[in-house]
Amino acid sequence: MENSIYIGLSRQMALKNNMSIVANNIANMNTTGFRGQSPLFKEYLSDPRYNGDPLSFVQDYGQYQKTAAGSIEQTGNPFNVALNGAGFMSVEMPDGGTGYTRDGNFQKTAEGTLVNSAGFPMLGQGGPITIPSSSTEISIDEKGVISDQNGQIGQLQIVEFDNVQELEAVGNNIFTTEGAANPAMKTMVKQGFLEGSNVNSILEMTRMIEILRQYQSTQKLLEGEHERLRSAIQKLTKS
Repeated sequence: MENSIYIGLSRQMALKNNMSIVANNIANMNTTGFRGQSPLFKEYLSDPRYNGDPLSFVQDYGQYQKTAAGSIEQTGNPFNVALNGAGFMSVEMPDGGTGYTRDGNFQKTAEGTLVNSAGFPMLGQGGPITIPSSSTEISIDEKGVISDQNGQIGQLQIVEFDNVQELEAVGNNIFTTEGAANPAMKTMVKQGFLEGSNVNSILEMTRMIEILRQYQSTQKLLEGEHERLRSAIQKLTKS
């Protein structure tokens, strides 16, 4: 008798997760290099009574990133870069692993380490990149080679992936993956520019309203079903 309630609850759980994704997209619509996420759903069939009449549930099993590039705006800051292409820049994670980002809003720490806006060191070909204290003229070419008035300092480790959907968002505008990262062949660096978020705020707000309405509609269905079951139980106990 409770089958309809279980099915409705599975839908509400999926809608709740969808709402969380949309809310995160909206919260990051002004985040440099952010890529919006969308949920993945599938039908999950269960036959708890083994009578050949399975129930159809909603199951969200992950999310995928929107791969469209964000708008690129000129800043004139030599420590700002934008990527033209599908690649990512490599960063050193707190656990020593490698993460990937399109956030090119760099800063230099007191020790001279080049970091992104989340404070993660930017990786070069041989490890974290360090800017000498004597550097006064920073230039970054299309290949990510960083130079100052005295010559080359390092080169940003820029990579591309055969399947970008294998990247998993882990927060702080960082992705990780167990898949292979290939040296970038088609991605170019633009110094003095920043890539904006690819989130469409109007579209995301529309999605949020639709999810809310679907959640409320399902809630009304569950309340009606609960009342039907309560009424049926009362009638059975009186007979």
